[in-house]
Amino acid sequence: MKKAGRGMGKDQGQGFGARNGQGQGSGAGGGRGRNKGGSYGTGGFCVCTKCGEKISHQQGIKCTTLKCPKCGHTLIREELVRGKD
Repeated sequence: MKKAGRGMGKDQGQGFGARNGQGQGSGAGGGRGRNKGGSYGTGGFCVCTKCGEKISHQQGIKCTTLKCPKCGHTLIREELVRGKD
């Protein structure tokens, strides 16, 4: 007689499988993180939300690591200010 094993399945749910405890799960998959897992690409602008100053985004440098040249406030990616995904 075979015994059913209970083990962790794929994703985050628990699954029922063969004797070795391996099985397919029924849990929900993990999320893709911020920006739905994508990025905004190499172009675009970094914007100051305080004074509105706009500078070109540089590839490999996060806008939030830059300060506004006019007022010194932290910059943010333009797409986030406009609310686009």
